[in-house]
Formats: sequence, C-alpha cells, structure tokens
Amino acid sequence: MTRFDELERRLARIQLLLLDVDGVLTDGGVTWNNQGIESKTFSIRDGLGIKLWQQAGGQTGIVTGRSSHVVQLRAAELGIGIVRQGVADKQDTVAGILAEVGRSWEETAFVGDDLPDLGVIARCGVGIAVADAAAEVRAAAALVTQLPGGRGAVREAIERMLTARGGWEAIVARCGGRRG
Repeated sequence: MTRFDELERRLARIQLLLLDVDGVLTDGGVTWNNQGIESKTFSIRDGLGIKLWQQAGGQTGIVTGRSSHVVQLRAAELGIGIVRQGVADKQDTVAGILAEVGRSWEETAFVGDDLPDLGVIARCGVGIAVADAAAEVRAAAALVTQLPGGRGAVREAIERMLTARGGWEAIVARCGGRRG
C-alpha cells in the first residue's frame, strides 16, 4: 500500500472533524474597533463545506485557545454544537470531547496552524495543517492543504475526506454538476 493509499484509507475513516479558529477558519487576523469589539472574517466556502460534511453524517467541533463571541455566533450559524474556547491544553480538551461523543482518536481529524495544535495533530487519525501553518505543524501533519487558513483550507480538507469516502461526486451531482 502506498503512502497516498494509506492516507486515503485514514481520511475515509474520519467521523469527527475538529477545527482551530484563528489561522484555520480565519486568516489569523483579529480586528478591534474603537469600542473594543472584535471581528473576524470567515470563509463562506468553508462554511458550506462544514454543512456538506454534516449532511454526509460527519460531526464538527471547534477547539480554540482564544475566546470570542463571534466564534460562538459562527458556530451556531453552522450548527456546530461542540465549541471549546479559551483552551490551554488542546490535547486534554480533545480527549474529553472524544469521550463525550464516543469517538476514537483514529476517527478524528484536526485542522490546525500553530504550535498549540501540534499535540492533537500528531495524535489524531488525520492531522491536517493549513498551507500557511507554522513549519513544525506542517511537518507533523498527515495532510497539508494547498489553500491557506480562512481561504478555503477547511473546505479543501472536507472535500478530501468526502472523496475518500466516495461521497463527493454524489454531492456535486445533487448540486447540478455532471458526473465524471
């Protein structure tokens, strides 16, 4: 079995997709206005990818080191029920989530971009780094996206997982696309 085949097999097993926020769901920038209100920009394509993943039976969660009201709003908009903010130790937090939802590390993918994500990326079934992640994170990941954080990297990872499962073509066909 080639390294590519092994990765595809692992991608097909994923049931739970966990995501960092800053640098993954966003480009990593944080904007504060004069009233001290924080804003973030999220990719609509990533959002649709998350919805398609959920419609295909996948679970999604957020695990982030920072806390932000706008993250809670975005998670609610996308129907993401697993949201952990202000997390100091992501590995312990993910272990707790897995126990809570009855999933294993091997059934879990985590998308990250920076050093706090290293432990989870190294331990889960498929560790994913966005294209502009820290070099150490890219080196530890089983998959590095072509797209940067906040610019479609999550959607790219979801398409890879759904393709590995054999479900992406059906989604495209339902949306009016042609079959290969």
